[in-house]
Amino acid sequence: MRQPAHGGNLAWAAALAGCPRDAIVDFSASISPLGPPKSAIAAIQSHMGNLRHYPDPDYSDLRLALGNFHQLPPEWILPGNGSAELLTLAGRELSQLTATVLITPAFGDYYRTLAAENAKVLELPISLGTGDWGLGTGTLKETIESIPPLCPYTPTPLHPHTPTKDCALLLNNAHNPTGKLFLREEILPYVEEFALVVVDEAFMDFVPPDEEQSLIALVQEYANLVVLRSLTKFYSLPGLRLGYAIAHPDRLRKWQSWRDPWPVNTLAAAAAIASIQDQEFQTQTWQWLPPTRQKLFQGLAAIPGLKPLPSAANFLLVETEKSSVELQQRLLQHHQILIRDCLSFKELGDRFFRVAIRSEADNQRLLAALELVMSAE
Repeated sequence: MRQPAHGGNLAWAAALAGCPRDAIVDFSASISPLGPPKSAIAAIQSHMGNLRHYPDPDYSDLRLALGNFHQLPPEWILPGNGSAELLTLAGRELSQLTATVLITPAFGDYYRTLAAENAKVLELPISLGTGDWGLGTGTLKETIESIPPLCPYTPTPLHPHTPTKDCALLLNNAHNPTGKLFLREEILPYVEEFALVVVDEAFMDFVPPDEEQSLIALVQEYANLVVLRSLTKFYSLPGLRLGYAIAHPDRLRKWQSWRDPWPVNTLAAAAAIASIQDQEFQTQTWQWLPPTRQKLFQGLAAIPGLKPLPSAANFLLVETEKSSVELQQRLLQHHQILIRDCLSFKELGDRFFRVAIRSEADNQRLLAALELVMSAE
């Protein structure tokens, strides 16, 4: 069975470990261990009778709920079959520009959608230093200022904030796989400079409200700004495949015309509405994650040969003195634990791995197993 490019491939892991799928403790997929919310399950159950009908093609109730959640008119929101579908639509627009600037290491799906549309990519590496980044102390400005003179300046009078480079910027915040959180003020100058800026905020939900750096509140000011969101990680609903884009209505109507009808199923839409209205679940997550993440970080840092990087998301990137593939195989075969190797991130290769933040018991099981594996000759 082929090595997976993404996390969460339990069929592959179980085959390698020689055990049932449900015996695997999965640290490879960055999904919250607290969900799905009970409210989402109840909503799914209550809508089972609607399976005999087609979904509303406009997803009016879902867009209204998301609009209320973000304090936006519903026409500024487009639900999709996971943020991956919406990224594919964004790729079609990105390919129409001179190039797309991609901060690396980058999520593999970005390369998929850009390659599918033959978009030119400018890769700009971000620092992978293991110091404490904090909020907004990274190298986004220095990285973007190193862009070669491939992107010509083409002023247009279409908007009071006039983009000047015939290039796009594709960025995720919090950044995957490092977990770094860019400040809103760091990104904003480039929204004003690039012709199109797509910000993937798939992990922004995990940042507590007093620290979050979302650009959603600015979308109505900038016609060239697109924000992508996922509902699958924070609410533990990856099997339902649900995300949404926030952008100018004209852009979203164009995207809608490009895709198949009914991309979001009835049960996913019902679960999404219930989830975003579940304030108790959201608060529980924000209270759980920071101390649990910090304890796992400290535990990893205490193991000789491992260097975790600070993270604002629900995962940690860890530098290892041993082969990450070897670690992955030993953890699977001897402890039924699956970590995410980073071979699909070409800048990281075999000396980094990524782990999700799971329950206290699971995290302790991981630390104990890593101590044994790292100390073995």
